[in-house]
Amino acid sequence: MKRTLIVDIEKLETADIDILVKGWVRTKRGSKKFSFLTINDGSNMNGIQVIVDGDLENYDEITKLTTGGSVAITGKLVESPGNQKFEIQAKTVKIYGFADPEEYPIQKKNMTLEYLREYPHLRPRTNTYSAIFRIRHSISFAVHEFFNNEGFKYIHTPIITGADAEGAGEMFQVTTLDMTNVPKAKDGSVDYKEDFFDKPMNLTVSGQLAVENFCASLGDVYTFGPTFRAENSNTTRHLCEFWMIEPEIAFADLEDDMNLAENFLQYIINYCLKNNREDLEFLNKQYDDTLIERLENVVSNKFARITYTEAIDILKKCDKKFDFKVEWGIDLQTEHERFLCEDHFSKPTIVTDYPKAIKAFYMKENADGKTVAAMDVLCPGVGEIIGGAQREDNYEKLVARIEEDNMDPKELQWYLDLRKFGTHPHAGFGLGFERAVLFITGMSNIRDVIPFPRTPGHADC
Repeated sequence: MKRTLIVDIEKLETADIDILVKGWVRTKRGSKKFSFLTINDGSNMNGIQVIVDGDLENYDEITKLTTGGSVAITGKLVESPGNQKFEIQAKTVKIYGFADPEEYPIQKKNMTLEYLREYPHLRPRTNTYSAIFRIRHSISFAVHEFFNNEGFKYIHTPIITGADAEGAGEMFQVTTLDMTNVPKAKDGSVDYKEDFFDKPMNLTVSGQLAVENFCASLGDVYTFGPTFRAENSNTTRHLCEFWMIEPEIAFADLEDDMNLAENFLQYIINYCLKNNREDLEFLNKQYDDTLIERLENVVSNKFARITYTEAIDILKKCDKKFDFKVEWGIDLQTEHERFLCEDHFSKPTIVTDYPKAIKAFYMKENADGKTVAAMDVLCPGVGEIIGGAQREDNYEKLVARIEEDNMDPKELQWYLDLRKFGTHPHAGFGLGFERAVLFITGMSNIRDVIPFPRTPGHADC
């Protein structure tokens, strides 16, 4: 008999059929005469109830099942008198494996998220994390569906790179050198000629610079892959390993960039509202009772749009006292961003034209010489979720900006060549994937929305 996923059982119109399900025991209760098992196979939130009669040949073994045990059950699907649509009257119960209740750390009791973070390999078995990672899957699928529908090409950009896209220097170095016997040059520096790539190389912080190469050939493109930042931060919003979505639009300006970001964000949220309603309702009930309302606010409203200068003016004139001083030239803090989109506009807000001094070298300089054609999308509950810009397409200006930031133009000559050989206006943005999952699930700690969080001192499995 072919296995049926529990989520597909809910779609059936009638019962009274034989069925095979396989999954893990969430709960078990009963007596010597019969038992009730709740089985979950990961395809939905609630699983399905199974009634096991005490006359089954291996009933004594079945009574030893506890939370976490794995089984295959054949039986008759019948209408349920309880809250569920159907339940199964078991004919056979095959046990694949037991979970010793004395050692199994995931039990049917209240467990804090902090406790569950100690078991990243087991926490997906809980309702909370299974909901989060089903939603994460849906967002991933929606990302590719959106860009495919819009005619974008998916480009795999390198993970190992010599380029620091942000100019931040907080990168993980990649080397094959023996750390116990590092080769030295005559001046005492590391002799990278002995290393695999003959020069210092790192894990990428962004695929943007690389994907721009393909924008200059294939037109609209995007990359969606792992990125790394060696930032010694233990906040609830930072990871050392995370995923980035970075589209690049050919022959586009900042207005095109904003339009794409707004449509993209609304699309992936709409997809989850439609396909993960049960999971979102669970998270709404358990962790954030404004979650669904906030998501529906994003998809039903045009985003507000203001300049950075207008944003500073709004922040200065409001009655709220901020922890961080507000003045032109500052990098907006989360408290400023959330005030703008939550209290002032009460909807997602796009801030444009930031000071040149606080933005990356590749952003196009505006006519005023003080600002760049950059934009950030701010969302209620989280603040900045997307950052983007029109790219500097003037060769001389880009060289000057690279030198201003104390970077070596020779190291970026391949990037400069895009401006040297058939330059064109283009724009793009970056969305930290985990930030998006954090926003859509309503969770408060980014470590709860990635399967295996990598943070300072933590890389256990």
